[in-house]
Order: sequence, then structure tokens, then C-alpha cells
Amino acid sequence: MSDRKVDLLVIGAGPGGYVCAIRAAQLGVDTLIVEQDKPGGTCLNVGCIPSKAMIHAADEFYKACSFGSNNELGIKAGKPEIDFAKTLDWKNSIVKNLNSGVSGLIKRAGAESLTGKARFLDGKTVEVLSSDGTIKVHAQNIVIATGSEPIEIPSLPFGDNVMSSTDALALAEVPESLAIVGGGYIGLEIGTAFAKLGSRVVVVESADRILPQYDAALTAPVAKRLSALNIELMLNAKAQGLSGDALEILLQDGSSRSLAASKVLVTVGRKPRTDYGLEELSLTMDGAYIAIDAKCQTSMRGVYAIGDVTGEPMLAHRAMAQGEVVADVIAGGTNVFDKMCIPAVCFTDPEIVTVGLSPEEAADEGVEVSIGQFPLQANGRAMTMERDDGFIRVVARKDNGVVLGIQAVGSQVSELSAAFSLAIEMGARAEDIASTVHAHPTIGEGFQEACMSVLGNGLHI
Repeated sequence: MSDRKVDLLVIGAGPGGYVCAIRAAQLGVDTLIVEQDKPGGTCLNVGCIPSKAMIHAADEFYKACSFGSNNELGIKAGKPEIDFAKTLDWKNSIVKNLNSGVSGLIKRAGAESLTGKARFLDGKTVEVLSSDGTIKVHAQNIVIATGSEPIEIPSLPFGDNVMSSTDALALAEVPESLAIVGGGYIGLEIGTAFAKLGSRVVVVESADRILPQYDAALTAPVAKRLSALNIELMLNAKAQGLSGDALEILLQDGSSRSLAASKVLVTVGRKPRTDYGLEELSLTMDGAYIAIDAKCQTSMRGVYAIGDVTGEPMLAHRAMAQGEVVADVIAGGTNVFDKMCIPAVCFTDPEIVTVGLSPEEAADEGVEVSIGQFPLQANGRAMTMERDDGFIRVVARKDNGVVLGIQAVGSQVSELSAAFSLAIEMGARAEDIASTVHAHPTIGEGFQEACMSVLGNGLHI
């Protein structure tokens, strides 16, 4: 066993961990980052990046299939085929390139990387089991950035034909039929992709609608699109387990149904990873999550936590922002995590974006608001893309017009999330956005029009 002393030890090289290590090293902090798998964490390796690659491939294939029939564009083509093995190679090449990129960025910043399994011995000491043996690391500061993992249902343990999202993104072939337990964003993103690739998809959701964390107006266009893609929704239904090759489902009226499926995907949420000796620390917990303050400091001095282990929202960009805060604090700065909004994007078809307060949340806080909404049916760019389903909605204070929240649903609206967040972070008023010249024809004009509607002077509706 060898010893190593550092100013900062980061456990986990996901989005939050590697950003923290890079920024800390840039600020002159002697930094070591430990990761047991590949750099990039869940997001890069088995989450956001590979899933978006699969979504893109599925979209392109589905689009090509539409050219074999009478379509309004007048484009005709032969029946398309997909070499799924080649698709997987392409997806994996993107992940591999980004892995190398993250490793290069860490090295270039001056941080040291170590591949191995970390385990706390105490609040200042971590044991790392690597291929080169066991290393004991003594650190003045430690950042826990270990991320999260899929939740397993006792009646549907992962294995054989029951998959987590990680397993689904590694399938060697498109399943003939796919049952998805959980109608949240992960299940719908993956399910929609496989439906476009040819799978028969059924979604089993215990709530009375899909995406229950979003308001019904935002999810309605998604539900309509799922129907158009022949994806069956079983709402108010609970998966009970497997009986042979069939998924047993309990319906709201007490009856049951057996659903034959070649694969079952369970996406009922994620839980924090805590298999690194967390019990050796006396940390204050917030349920299953590690409690932190505005500087991402835990209840133990010198121990910080960022990302999914600290609770919702479990988003890569939140973890990144927290990582920068911690690096600055450890380097002697006074930064705090004080974001007015964290954008959330659901990459369904159509996409959903939410930032800041919804109308219901504003009402719960006792704030009187004005709401402006612009349908994409009135947007020229949306029409030329054959995707005019959806809308952009702005929630602003009634007394001074300060924008409190923005919600949108539509094709490619994820690219507007930065503009939405910037407006709220900078304290923009509806009149600021309404008076800003927006390029025509773009989907972004809908943002301007929604702000005009807040002011009562919409032009194109």
C-alpha cells in the first residue's frame, strides 16, 4: 500500500466531478480525481449522450421510412433498411471520443487521474483499490460526486429480459416488442426511439398520465405523438412481475392483463450511489441524499457533495455548476450555488423545456402573474419543418413584468433552453424580450411572441 497526499480528492469523474477537478486544478489546487469506470459518468457513457445518439438515429430512420409513401413533400424513396450493428458502432465511437476528450481536459488542466474503487476510511482518508494495488489518499478536501443508478423493482429484478436504461442502450438488436415500466422521461425517450426503429412499444404508468412531473398542457402534445407512433399507453396500471415471457399488470379496476414482451425496460427513477463507505462518515442526510449548504459543503468540514447524490434535480448541468462552485470555494473563493433556475429538458418527441416557475408554482408562492402563450401552429419555421405541434409559454410578474418561468413543448425547443435560462438569470422583463429583434423565420420568434402576449400586444395570433 502506498500513500498519497493532496489538497483535493474528487470521487467520481462524471459531469460534476470532472468539471470540479478541472476548475480546481486551473485555480492551482493539487487535485486527484478517482473513477472506477470510464470518465464522463452515467451521462456520457450510458445516459444522456448515447441516448441522444440513439434518438437521432431513430429519427433519421423514421423520416426515411416516411419517404416510401405519399408524403406532402413529394419525396419518394425505396424502403430503407438499418444496419443496427453499425448504428451501435457509431454511437459507441461518439462516447469513446468524448471519454478521451474528458481525460485530455483533466490532464491538460494539471489534475491527476486514478482508475479504481474508492472507499472512505474517515473524513480525510480514502482507500483506492486500483489495478496497481491499494492506495491510501489523504486529502484536505474531498468531493463526493458518485452520481446515481437505476432503481430496481423487487418484483422485476434486472437480468435476462428485464433491463435498466443502461442495458437498453447496449442492446445488440432492436427488440420485436418492448414493455416500459414507468412513463417518465427516460422510458419515453428510449421507448420512442425503439418504436421508430420498429419495436412494438407499450408504456405502463401507475399515474393517470405520462410525465406526471410536468403539467398536463405540456405533456398533451407528447401523448398525441406517442399515439401517432403506435405506442400504447397503459395508465393507472401497475406492473406486478413476470409470468414466463409476459408482464403481469394490475389495472385500476382491479382486473389484470398479461402483456407479452420480448424485453421489459424498468425506468421508475434513480437513487444515489453510496457504496463507497459513506457509513464511515457522520453526514447529515436529507432522506437518501447527502444534505449540503449553498457552498455544497456537507455537515463535515472539508467534505463536499455535488450532483445526483445531493438530490433533485438529477441533471448533469446542475452537477457541473456545483462542481465549479466547490472548486472556487476550495481555492479560497466566496462562490455559492445560487441559481435562479436550472433548465430541465425532456428529449421526447416533441421535446419539453421548463425553467423557473410554472403558473401553478407561482400561484403556490402567492405571486400574481401574467401568462403569455404562443402556439407553434402560428410559427412559420415550425410549419416548414412539418412540426407545428406545441407552444411556448411565459410566466411573468403582473406588477413589473419580470419573467419568472418559461415552458415550451415542440420539435427542437431544447435549443431554446439557454435563452430561457439567461432571461431569468438576468432578471429580464417581458418587455425586454418582446422588444429584442428575433431572427425570422425561427422557432425562437415564439419566445418573443409569448412575451408580447404577456404585455397584451401579440402580433401573430
